[in-house]
This record gives sequence, structure tokens and C-alpha cells, in this order.
Amino acid sequence: MPAPTSTAANVAWDLGDLYKGIDDPVIERDMQFAKDRAASFEATYRGKIATLSDKDAETLFKAAVELESLYEVMDKPSIYASLLHAAQSEDPRHGALVARTREQRTLANKHLIFFDLELIKVSDDAAKALFADPRLAKYRHWLEVKLLWKPYFLSEPEEKILEEKSLTGRGAFVRLFEEMTSSARFPLKEPDGQERRVSQSEVLAKLYDADRAQRQTAGEALTVGLQEIAKPMTFIFNTVVQDHRSDTNLRKYPSVMFGRNLSNEITADVVEALMAAVEQAFPLVQRYYRLKKQLLGFDQLYDYDRYAPLFSDSPTCDWANARKIVQASYDSFSPKAGSIVREFFDKRWIDAELRDGKRGGAFSASAVPSAHPYILMNFTDRIRDVMTLAHELGHGVHQYLSRGQGYLQCDTPLTTAEMASVFGEMLTFRRLQEVYPEPRLRLAMLCGKIEDAFATVFRQVVLTQFEQRLHQARQDQGELSTAGINKLWFDVNQAMFGDSVTLTEGYAWWWSYIGHFIRSPFYCYAYAFGELLVLALYQKYLNEGEAFVERYLALLSSGGSDAPHLLLAKLGVDVTDPGFWSLGLKLLEKMVADAESLAAQATK
Repeated sequence: MPAPTSTAANVAWDLGDLYKGIDDPVIERDMQFAKDRAASFEATYRGKIATLSDKDAETLFKAAVELESLYEVMDKPSIYASLLHAAQSEDPRHGALVARTREQRTLANKHLIFFDLELIKVSDDAAKALFADPRLAKYRHWLEVKLLWKPYFLSEPEEKILEEKSLTGRGAFVRLFEEMTSSARFPLKEPDGQERRVSQSEVLAKLYDADRAQRQTAGEALTVGLQEIAKPMTFIFNTVVQDHRSDTNLRKYPSVMFGRNLSNEITADVVEALMAAVEQAFPLVQRYYRLKKQLLGFDQLYDYDRYAPLFSDSPTCDWANARKIVQASYDSFSPKAGSIVREFFDKRWIDAELRDGKRGGAFSASAVPSAHPYILMNFTDRIRDVMTLAHELGHGVHQYLSRGQGYLQCDTPLTTAEMASVFGEMLTFRRLQEVYPEPRLRLAMLCGKIEDAFATVFRQVVLTQFEQRLHQARQDQGELSTAGINKLWFDVNQAMFGDSVTLTEGYAWWWSYIGHFIRSPFYCYAYAFGELLVLALYQKYLNEGEAFVERYLALLSSGGSDAPHLLLAKLGVDVTDPGFWSLGLKLLEKMVADAESLAAQATK
């Protein structure tokens, strides 16, 4: 392992609450147990679900309880393997465990596919009566959601084939993408002229450097590294997009985004209203970057300048202080939330150190209710990393609280999955402004927050627009060339920035490292949804104070136990109103106006 390059050295998670190590014999026992139980479940319930009447609530309740327990023991080995692999993808044992656990889960799940296919055969009247039975209250929404997919299921043999082939089909390409991006090295030139091959996380971190020459060098290094793997990446993208189209056609979805919208429990009209509102506000992006260009004193602001700190003496923040600031942010909001955050630090549920072979970016994995969430990030001693830590801990608090809903309803749709994370960022941003009260620093942090919000709202909508065009072009033109994908990427980004940012030729290649396109097609609009939602929620918190806190924590504890719009309605939020999105966008506009005002003061 190379020498540590951040103060988070040795901040590595302890996965012992899942398994004691890669050779833990319990892993094999759990996989065998899951297969045996799944076979037993099928023997017990096959033929009995399709014929349920309104008098059979007890049968359905027992089946749901058994399934909930079974899914957790089925998933636990593969969750553990995925975490090991994310933390160190270059260990071949980790990749082998990922493959084995997924294969074994598929074998077990083949015994359970019948359940959904029989459930959708229950008459509407019987289903309505069953779902209203008090015994099934805990599973009501989980059952209701299953019926939403009724028109799109295939036959049982077809579903089994798709399940088994996914391992060597799309799932294999997802793993290949992750291993290639984790192991890719980028030729970064140091100030002394020496070239060093660095990881993706390191080269991306350099795009935030105060030294413009270093940012430019990092941008060039990122481009060169991506060009080196462009051929396989282009093939991976083409294959995954076509596979998605095949699924869309097989299931007769009305559009390539339909499955994602359905799983998010959101209608296409709401998504279109969100994206249209954001696109109409692109001039706000251009207004801000013209301000930043002025503050930096540049004739042109290039793509590698977007995240440049305003001042070369902007403070760094070591791990100890980052922990202190984030902990205080959550403590001040709610002692309950603060105590959960403290567990993440004290019990080593966070992996933050930099290491070769570690996946880039950050995530919080909910794991299973019998354990707890785990957070992975790459801490580089920057103020921005403090916000990332706060973001992932927001996910962690949400996932921790929602465990009480059980494994079938603890997770939320993507649209509300970002709610707590972005709220945590807002709490920490407020704390950072108290910790660093100097006007110059307040301006720098406000600009950083605006840029993060823009990345979460405007950029994510642009990413979704890119996906829409990519999928359509693949359908219309067949397999796309790297140059063809580059143009799609460049054009949608240029439309957002206008003439406020000059995009270099190399920027055209930067689509190829973004994992959401591969792991979760059409995921990205959920970030914009979550950010604008939180801006509205945070304003309610400022207006209502303590009265808001308990209702908000209750919302997080609800997990996925009801439709998002119904849960949010309890906080007085109507996301089905097309005009709702303007509320968050107005708050972003105010932040830009505040930055302009602060800039005028700071430059006097």
C-alpha cells in the first residue's frame, strides 16, 4: 500500500457485524441455508398464493414473514462480498466471492420467483381486502407495489431465465466496469515535473486544487487515462444500454425510463416537470459561473476551473476536525440523530482512507436490518470532504432509523433516498459557516455549497438528458462509436454552461467514468429531486424549529412503508404539484444572489 495521503489513514471499516472475514465458514452455511429454506418455501406455498381469497390473510402474512427473513439471509453474503470488493477490488479473492455469492443467491431466488407471479393472479377484490387486513399492515405497501408491476411480469420460465442470465449478462458488465475504473491509473504530472500514475479518486481530487496548473494537469491526466480504456468502456456502455432496451421491450414498458420511474413510485409527468423546471433555470448556472470567473480574475473559465477554490489559502480540514464538525451538526439538530452518527465513528462503520484498488466516490450501504449501514468514502482533507461525510452519514441515519420497518420495507425509492443525505449537508454547511466566520471564507464556502447544489440539481438533470439521448441514439443508430458518445456528452453539457464555461476537447471523454449509467440506469434525476425537496424541507425546519424535527425523524423511520408523496404530505409537501420545483430553484437563486452580494463586499 502506498504511503497515506490524507489524515484518514487507517480509518477503515470493520465488517465483523456481517461476517468475521472472507474465510468465515458462516458465509457458506448461510448460502446453503438460504437455498434450503427457499426450496422449502416453494414447496409450502406454490399453488396457494394464486388462489388466495379475502379470508386467507393469515396464509399471506406467514408467507410474507418467511420471505422477509429469507431475503435477508439470502442477501447478506452478497452484500458482504460487495463491500469487500468496493474497499479493495484488486484482491482476486474478493472478486471471486462476489461471483460466488451472487450465483448462490440466484439459485435460491429461482425458488421464490413464483410468489410474485402468483400474487398478481389474486383478484383485485380479494387483494384489496387482504391488504387492508390488520395482520398485514406491516407489509401493506410492499404488497401494493408488487401489484403495480402486474402488467410487466413475464412467465415464470422466462423470469427464471432472465434471473440466471443476468449474472453473465448485465451483471458481469457492471462488475467489469467497476474493476476497470478502480484499477485505472492516470498519468498525473507533479509540480517537479515527475509523472505519477494515480487512482481516479486522486486525480478527481486534484480538480479542486488551488493551483490552476495542477487542475489543468489533472484534467488532462483524467482525459488521457479515460482514453486508454475508451475502447472497452465504449463496448460496456453499448452493451448495457442495449441490454436495458431488451428488458424494456420484453416487459413492454412504454419507455426506457418507465421501469425506473415505477420503482421510484413516481409518474413520468412529475419527472418531466422536474427536468423541465431545472432546464429552464440553466441561465442561473451561467450567471453563477460568470461570477466565479470574475472572482478568480480569469478571461476564460475552463471545465477544470469549475471547482477551483476562490482563494489559495482556503483551509483544509483533517479527519479529526471533520468528525467533530459533522458530529456537532447532527447533535445540534437532534440528540437522537447525533447518537446514531456517533456509532458510525466509534464502531468503525466508515471506510475513509485512500488506498489503491478502492472504489472511487462515496456511498452508504444499508446492509441488512439485523446489522447496520456501512459508509465508504475517500477523504482528502478538503472542506468538500466534510460535506461528503455529512452527506453519507445522512444516508446512514436514514437507513439506521428505517431498519424498524423490516427488510421488505426499510429501503426507500431513489427519489427520497437522497432526502436525509442532502439535509445532513445543509446542517453541516450551517455549522461550517459558524466555524469559519471570516467573510472571505463564508463567500468561499457559499460558493462551494452552490457548486455542490448545482452538481446535484443541474448536473444530474444533464446526466439524465445524456442517458436519454444515449439510449435513443443506440436504438436509432445501432452500436455507437466513442466519438459519437463523446458528442452526445459534450452537447448536453454545453447547453447547460452556455458561454460561461469553456469546455476543453478532453472533457468530451468524461462520461466514461460515471458509474450510475452502468449500475443504475436513469438513477440521476433522483439526486435533483432530492436536492430540491430538501431545500424546501430545510426552509420548513428554519421556520418551524423543534416541531419539525420529530416529524422529520418519523419520516425517515418510515422507510419505504408508503408511497413517497403520501409520506411527504405529512410534512406539508406536495411533490405532485408541477410548481413545487420552483421553490427549491428560488432558494438556489437566492444563494447565488447572496454570493454576488458577499463578493461585492469581499472585493472592496
